[in-house]
Amino acid sequence: MAGPSDSEAETCLLVYDGQCRLCVTAKKGLERLETHADATPIRMVPYQSEEAQQALGESYRPGRPNAAFLVRPNGEIARGLDAFLALLPGLKGGRVLSALLSLPLVKPLGYLLYWFVARYRYSIFGKVPLAGASGSLHTPSRETPHK
Repeated sequence: MAGPSDSEAETCLLVYDGQCRLCVTAKKGLERLETHADATPIRMVPYQSEEAQQALGESYRPGRPNAAFLVRPNGEIARGLDAFLALLPGLKGGRVLSALLSLPLVKPLGYLLYWFVARYRYSIFGKVPLAGASGSLHTPSRETPHK
């Protein structure tokens, strides 16, 4: 009989900036998207969580992250645009977008656009309180809300 730990062992972990308005909005959008039945399950957690720090290990740096991270079940870590490209085949319509991004000039332009948005995301999109960006459903928050 497969337990929850077996299921979690096969799940990818998408680590996003829990204080970035764009990142939090993108997370919510990804949660609403339909996936293919054979897609690898994904859990999303904010970079500012202990779970993200443990999953990223030596790749974790205190402060603002420079990119999103996708931690695969085997421990491999994809960063930035590569983290999202790995998700595309599992999303409905994602295979078409993945094919488009394989064109010679489109992918390098995508990397440049990702770098620009990641660098200036707080200036362009703003910041949200971390408490409103809780992404781990399995780990209760240790913070108590301020009243």
